[in-house]
Amino acid sequence: MPNTINQNEINMLRAELELLMRERQALLKVTGIAAGLIAEMDSHELPISAVEAADLLATSINDLSEETLQDALKAVHAAIIE
Repeated sequence: MPNTINQNEINMLRAELELLMRERQALLKVTGIAAGLIAEMDSHELPISAVEAADLLATSINDLSEETLQDALKAVHAAIIE
């Protein structure tokens, strides 16, 4: 009986981990797309409210670790051009 309980718990944890990994991949794609959008924007052509929203988004993206940002860009097949 204890093996069954442990196996059930393992299966539940495995399912939860798979769900979290799919969600992470989706969030990485959104982040990568957002980073690409910010990189291509010309703030001089936007209304001030859009510039403020873009600045907030850019700040949030810049707060990510380098590894996470690279993962996000890879998720959308983008690259940082220095």
